[in-house]
Amino acid sequence: MPSSIAVTLLFILVAAALFPSASSQPTAAPQPQPRGFYINCGSDKEVQIGSVKWIQDDGFVSVGNVSAINKPHLLPVLATLRYFPDKTARKYCYQVPVVRGTRYLVRTTYFYGGFDGGADPPVFDQIVDGTRWSAVNTTDSFRRGMSTYFEVVAPAQGKTMSVCLARRPDTTSSPFISAIEVVDLADSMYNATDFSRFAMTTVARSRFGSKGEIVSYPDDPYNRYWAPFSDANPAVESHSPIAPDDFWNLPPAKALKAGVTASRGKKLAVQWPPAELPAASYYVALYFQDSRTASPFSWRVFDVAVNGQEFFRGLNASAAGVMVYSSMMRLAGKTEILLTPNETSPVGPMINAGEIYMILPLGGRTTTRDAGAMEDLARSFKNPPPDWAGDPCLPRNNSWNGVECSEELPVRVLSLDLKNHGLSGSLPDSFGNLTALKTIYLSGNKLSGSIPDLSGMRTLTALHLDGNQFNGTINPSMEKLINLKELYLNNNNLTGQIPIGLKNKPGLDLRTEGNKFG
Repeated sequence: MPSSIAVTLLFILVAAALFPSASSQPTAAPQPQPRGFYINCGSDKEVQIGSVKWIQDDGFVSVGNVSAINKPHLLPVLATLRYFPDKTARKYCYQVPVVRGTRYLVRTTYFYGGFDGGADPPVFDQIVDGTRWSAVNTTDSFRRGMSTYFEVVAPAQGKTMSVCLARRPDTTSSPFISAIEVVDLADSMYNATDFSRFAMTTVARSRFGSKGEIVSYPDDPYNRYWAPFSDANPAVESHSPIAPDDFWNLPPAKALKAGVTASRGKKLAVQWPPAELPAASYYVALYFQDSRTASPFSWRVFDVAVNGQEFFRGLNASAAGVMVYSSMMRLAGKTEILLTPNETSPVGPMINAGEIYMILPLGGRTTTRDAGAMEDLARSFKNPPPDWAGDPCLPRNNSWNGVECSEELPVRVLSLDLKNHGLSGSLPDSFGNLTALKTIYLSGNKLSGSIPDLSGMRTLTALHLDGNQFNGTINPSMEKLINLKELYLNNNNLTGQIPIGLKNKPGLDLRTEGNKFG
């Protein structure tokens, strides 16, 4: 997977303009709450910022500590954070309710503020569901007193979407987070991307020929940030209205209100985005409109090329506007958009806005049956390990503690080892759905209740439940575990009879002492 560290620098610069201080934010008239979840991490109350109500993170995360940032004039969303000091956890996850099959814009915001007394913020990874999304390095922004944000457009693969942080080998202190936004997008938006295989990380989203403010909600109902971009090319304002519904990606009209242009017969070259791009595949969407008042003569025809590659030939940009895109374009280094006018075009070419995203291959997901059973198990434990949230198996180095999974697809749970973890609670009936398990080690805990039907675990070789508080009888279906070699049930509160098929099973190490068998 290509590194996304370089491209996120573009959005770090945008964040500096977006979240500098409370005093720089204009007062806006009240608007309806935008769609999606707006989570103010570490806060103990709801806060209203402009049109957006930010809610506490209670209920979305069950681990971590909270801290306030003692700096003047901070927006409330930057004044608190949640941090994760537990070094034993493989990841720390927020879980947000979603609609399976819908695509979402996920934005994470970070403002270190020296909360832990360190000289520099820690570097760590962020994960969406089972996919490692990017590294989080906010050092440059911290030194300038600014916040940093990252975005990914990702599909919902289940009923919840997990947004997780994880330590790296170079993580020196506690990962932290200030805010999370999860916004559901319309079906038409970015639908040229195969979201069954890919997500998209935002590189840049710009409105050309503009200066000053960032356009977002309420102009953009999806609260995307459209940053101003200007260069040496002449800027021009549009004199015709734009209908966002005419564009698949539904850009706000205000983001297309201006543009950069060239004289009649002249080529227009735009160096955008300004930072060099790592070699990867990108989704590129470009927006054009004839800025003149709509009439039979308000049109512009030109060819569009990106880094010398033909992007679109004979584009006719009328006053109504037009969008062209490429869903898997290979780019690297500096990027130039070149517009070459048609000889008959009465005016020069013009471009109004652009979006570019790096294509991110999805890391996969634990098999639905196994993931559901593991989530049930986590809920049935009264004190599960702190990293038992998000995908149980993925990313590979960030599986749940005590869980081993298959390397090949489909990803299955193969082993569970939580002996002497101080666990209490029970085993749900769905535990038997983990049919790829080969070993289960739950010895030395305080688990109670009955042992569920495990007859579907035909590959199970070792089942260690000794030293708990299980009660009830041994289900005779356990005789069907044809590969079972070790069955440790000793020192529980089991009653009834030991099934004959277990007593007489050749090669089975069966331990049952310390129970109440008749």
